[in-house]
Amino acid sequence: MAEQQQQQQRRRKSSRTKEKEIEWQERVVQIRRVTKVVKGGKNLSFRAIVVIGNERGQVGVGVGKAADVIGAVRKGVADGKKHIIEVPLTKSNSIPHPVNGFAGGAKVMMRPAAPGTGVIAGGAVRTVLELAGVQNILAKQLGSNNPLNNARAAINALDALRTLADVAKGRDVPVENLYF
Repeated sequence: MAEQQQQQQRRRKSSRTKEKEIEWQERVVQIRRVTKVVKGGKNLSFRAIVVIGNERGQVGVGVGKAADVIGAVRKGVADGKKHIIEVPLTKSNSIPHPVNGFAGGAKVMMRPAAPGTGVIAGGAVRTVLELAGVQNILAKQLGSNNPLNNARAAINALDALRTLADVAKGRDVPVENLYF
């Protein structure tokens, strides 16, 4: 009996570690030196834009500011974890339908793509899509080329995605009735 209990405890511990093993990858999109003019002169600090994701449909963008780069990145990761969104992916690791996202002066257009296409996107949008786990997509950033606004616009677009099951549930009809 005691051996069985020990085995059960080991299994529980291993399942806990598997839960913790959800590998969050973090990529720094931009590090910028910023200054603030104060009474005694100028205060120098760093701003880090960080994208965090698990490549399984969860992604977030965070911004951190600190006196040193490492502190700014650490704060950016913490901020990104607070703003995680779920991305619905299709069987071919694409998105369910075309969508646009906006943030500030940035606009991002996204379209699903056939398997084998890859991630056709640039800059911060590419980073967000790769860390979200999207493997086949066409994306274009229009307007601003600010990395923070483009990353936030990509997050806005991915957050607006809905699956057929979500739409059917919202309308209180079976999924079969959505097809003509």
